[in-house]
Amino acid sequence: MFCVRNKSDRIRRRVGLQNPRLKVTVAEIVQETPVVKSFKLVGARGRLPRFSGGAHITTYFTVNAETMERHYSLVGNPQRDDYYTIAIRRSETSRGGSAHWHDQIRTGDEIEISYPKNHLPVSFEAKHHVFIAAGIGITPFMAMMSELAASGKSFELHDAAASEAYCPFYEEIRKRYGERAKFYFSGKQQRLPVAVMWKQPIGTHVYFCGPEEMISQFRQAAIHYGYPASNIHYELFSPPNVGPSYPFQAVLAKSNVTLQVPESKSLLEVMLEQGIAAAYSCKIGGCGSCEIEVEDGEVDHRDFFLSEQEKKTRKVMIPCISRAKSPLIINL
Repeated sequence: MFCVRNKSDRIRRRVGLQNPRLKVTVAEIVQETPVVKSFKLVGARGRLPRFSGGAHITTYFTVNAETMERHYSLVGNPQRDDYYTIAIRRSETSRGGSAHWHDQIRTGDEIEISYPKNHLPVSFEAKHHVFIAAGIGITPFMAMMSELAASGKSFELHDAAASEAYCPFYEEIRKRYGERAKFYFSGKQQRLPVAVMWKQPIGTHVYFCGPEEMISQFRQAAIHYGYPASNIHYELFSPPNVGPSYPFQAVLAKSNVTLQVPESKSLLEVMLEQGIAAAYSCKIGGCGSCEIEVEDGEVDHRDFFLSEQEKKTRKVMIPCISRAKSPLIINL
């Protein structure tokens, strides 16, 4: 559910199989909209690690004997360390994650989460911040706006939803940020235009979070308006729809291991199943954590992390989502 374009923030830590976890208890559940619930999580051992605006956690739970990982932005105040808050929209096409949280999780339940990770940090270089959200895409911006407001920084929010009733945290945002927040409700024939990015002050950074189509539209518009790539930041909910998947073969050159990757799994999933301690974080092609070097073979790039130029010139692959058009030889 998240993607970032800050190449300077590439993660090189070896996580994967060594990812530490925290135990938390569900202290409160609030029905924010007809399809969104928020969950207040308190640490089983007291204080929780601090986080910065834009951070997320990974939650771990079991559905039908299958362990699932789902990533959710932290929407609370980054200054608080006594609890975390996440908000989850129930998806009509849920593969078990949002349905489990909405239907099975109860107050008092204990779950495991990761330490906070941030692939969508607030830019300290920005003179002004423009946040553009659609639906549940408001979640990372809640903590980011709180952080900026506390430090007196300049920002504005443009938030699209079906209606006031279906707009998560609508009343809270309206009361806290007043005219800095503008809302667009499709039920009232109000459309969020890309032109909100036009004629912004020099040094403005733009941030998008929402469906893939919305992010693509606003990203292309920002480039057209002349925003540098380093000033454009975005986050996805789920892997982009990049067409059919086909099986392929990958050879790990250094260890002389051959992996068969079926159409139903990613190369990263197969590597982890084989006990290979591969680095990873988002698993949807956005953060670059799992980037690997390719010695030979044609990569079918499907990620949102590498630039078009990098996809043409660098011999690398994002194995959580990208695939192969021919057998690959990987420098592992």
